[in-house]
Amino acid sequence: NWGGGAKCGACEKTVYHAEEIQCNGRSFHKTCFLCMACRKALDSTTVAAHESEIYCKTCYGRKYGPKGVGFGQGAGCLSTDTGDHLGLNLQQGSPKPARPSTPTNPSKFAKKIVDVDKCPRCGKSVYAAEKIMGGGKPWHKTCFRCAICGKSLESTNVTDKDGELYCK
Repeated sequence: NWGGGAKCGACEKTVYHAEEIQCNGRSFHKTCFLCMACRKALDSTTVAAHESEIYCKTCYGRKYGPKGVGFGQGAGCLSTDTGDHLGLNLQQGSPKPARPSTPTNPSKFAKKIVDVDKCPRCGKSVYAAEKIMGGGKPWHKTCFRCAICGKSLESTNVTDKDGELYCK
């Protein structure tokens, strides 16, 4: 592009490098990098991408996360927030059956096993507190580096190709 840049994934206008944020292989203006549901400003630590859509982690969890008792709002809470005011239309199928009142494992200190994303660079679990999204995958903050020069990356200087991250 002669003197220009890529098209913004939100407004379809040209994004110049000085104002570009890349996410999931798409470019955005800093001012257009907003949650598609609640319109909050996003950054590399708060964005969650689903196909061509970007959300804050809260709206992403409401729309695509697990449903039922104990999910989304903290342990032991049942959220009655359907996301309708955000246009999320979460009511799908029949309601989930309630959990049994007596625990299946009698130990009150029993470990709760949860599926955790794996970092593409080191293969270890990536927990929410250390997660950075890049190229549509979760990375550790310490693994979020250029595959060639090792430079630490941010949403403003990252690009991805074939599942690997590079600085521009």
